[in-house]
Parts: sequence; C-alpha cells; structure tokens
Amino acid sequence: TESMVQSGVVMDWSNPSLPNSNNNAATASQQQTHKVDKHSTGGVGDKVSLILAPLVASFGLTVPMMAGRGLGHTGGTIDKLESIPGFRTQYAAEEFAQLLLSSSPSNDTNDSGGGDCGGPLNAAIVSPSENMCPADKRMYALRDVTSTVTSLPLQTSSIMSKKIAERPDSLVLDVKFGRGSFNNNVEESLELAKRMIQTGELCGIRTTALVTRMDD
Repeated sequence: TESMVQSGVVMDWSNPSLPNSNNNAATASQQQTHKVDKHSTGGVGDKVSLILAPLVASFGLTVPMMAGRGLGHTGGTIDKLESIPGFRTQYAAEEFAQLLLSSSPSNDTNDSGGGDCGGPLNAAIVSPSENMCPADKRMYALRDVTSTVTSLPLQTSSIMSKKIAERPDSLVLDVKFGRGSFNNNVEESLELAKRMIQTGELCGIRTTALVTRMDD
C-alpha cells in the first residue's frame, strides 16, 4: 500500500495551490475544516456517494472524494457521473484542492455545473489524477483480467492507497457483502474491513467501517 501511495503525488491540504483565491482568510478557514471521505467496496447499483457527499458538505465539512471506475461486474461512481454529457471528473491535484477550498472557483465552462458558484464547493467527486497512485492504476487493470478482483490484499491496497494519498482527516468505509458485491460472504467482508481500518489508522487517518448487505 505504501509503495502505491509513494508512486505518485500526495495531497497537502495545509498548503494547496489556490491561484484563483481572492479571500485568504476564507481559504485559511477552509484549510482547517475537517475533511471527511466515504468509500464503498462497490457492487451492483451502489449510488450512495452521489447523495452522501453533498449531504455531508451541507453540514460544513469538506468532502474530498476520489472515486473509482467499474471493476468486475460492477459500474463505478466515476462511470455513472461520466454518463452525464459534459460532466468532468479528471482534475489535477492542485485543481482538486482549488475546487474544494478556493473562495472563487475558476469559471471553466467545461467544469460540471459551469460558472462561478461564489464560494468553495466543499464537496467534489473526482477520478484520481494521472500522477496520483499510478501504480494502483496498473494493478487495477490487471485485477480485472487475472481473476484477482476479490483478492483481499489487493482490495485493501487499491482502496487505501488512494485514500491515504487523498489525506482526509476521517474515513468511513462501506464494506459490502452478498450477491451484488465482490465478496459473497460476511466473513470475507469483515476481514477486509479489519485490514483497511488497520491500514488507515497506521497512516494517521481516523477510519471506521460498516459491513452492509448487497443482495437486492
């Protein structure tokens, strides 16, 4: 996991590049806001992130959410978002920080929503930039063609490398089990949850996991 993290850039929320910020006090305040993220191990019809990210942000928290693409029999959050014409999910690390923290996001007409929203977004769901965890991208593609999608060590390193590189203060994991998920039985999901919690805590991220059923 550590090797995957170190293969690319790591977010530094204490000193993000915010070239378009016109309000330094507001930016400093945003940098100090508690940053939280949620990640699901995925499955058929999993759309929780699309609702949860803006909901949590409405309570004044910052939600830097890097999501994944489809793997195995599932469709990823990024795939769902990119089915919306013109929706942009690819941002460099500096752009990602600017979206979340700047008091004056750029007026990029290619951005989802477009235009100046007049304040920080507080929540953004993006695909990891090309220079963030590049080793995971190669492993991710290999898992799909080598029948190792359900490998617990590879699931742990893939999920947690992106989250560690993202550097939230807190992380909630939704670990699925059942017919619609990668792990059919609850014992596998409990073991995966334990591994990811341990990895997150060792890297200084307060990590919690919920094990939930995905059969319907």
